Amino acid sequence: MNFHTRKWVKPEDLNPNGTLFGGSLLRWIDEEAAIYAIVQLGNQRVVTKYISEINFVSASRQGDIIELGITATEFGRTSITLTCEVRNKITRKSILTVEKMVFVNLGEDGLPAPHGRTEIKYVKDQFQEDGISE
Repeated sequence: MNFHTRKWVKPEDLNPNGTLFGGSLLRWIDEEAAIYAIVQLGNQRVVTKYISEINFVSASRQGDIIELGITATEFGRTSITLTCEVRNKITRKSILTVEKMVFVNLGEDGLPAPHGRTEIKYVKDQFQEDGISE
């Protein structure tokens, strides 16, 4: 799993207990996963269909830097399934894992549409497809 996105836990992200508010973290996860799905499917019209059980295993406090790792685990005809891990960048302690997130590819009519993808596309491969060499 690649960890590309990092977030700095700020005062506005905290709950009354002084730890990262779960709702803030879930918003970050959903946004990052949607961006990942958009890049993988080559379509900005994707929607969150399903997010599996979420179990917070450690807390994060103000000033911590957390990182989100997302990878595709399955490609359906109109969907992509992802997994996500969130960990503390400094301590490397896991904060939570989301085993399954499903995003559906939509057509211009707003209905599920086949995307034709079967495997993860990496940035380096996308540049090569566009005729840009590294």
